[in-house]
Amino acid sequence: MEWVVGSGMVLGLLAVTLGMAAIRTGWTLPWARRRVTRPRIYGLAGLLVGALCVIQGLFYFHVVPSPSWEFRFFGTGAVMFSGPILMGVSQMRRRAVEASEQPGQADAPRPS
Repeated sequence: MEWVVGSGMVLGLLAVTLGMAAIRTGWTLPWARRRVTRPRIYGLAGLLVGALCVIQGLFYFHVVPSPSWEFRFFGTGAVMFSGPILMGVSQMRRRAVEASEQPGQADAPRPS
């Protein structure tokens, strides 16, 4: 069982690393690059999911004291649901701004 939790921790560290890269530089994995329109939100989702995997492994190996099972259950549920929701939000298309609302257009003189 330890190898399952250990491999989950390694994948969690990978997700944290990729999330930091998306937040700092806007870089995403090549197969997700076309769909992701907001890389910082995508990176935040990766950070949440990756940190959760690492923290659960730390609880399993008794590196940090484990809280009550209720706290772990509801905390894990909240973070695990917020991660994919943020990933979905990061892939939504941006709303097109009308020409009259674009910045700088209202101040420009109109030809007469």
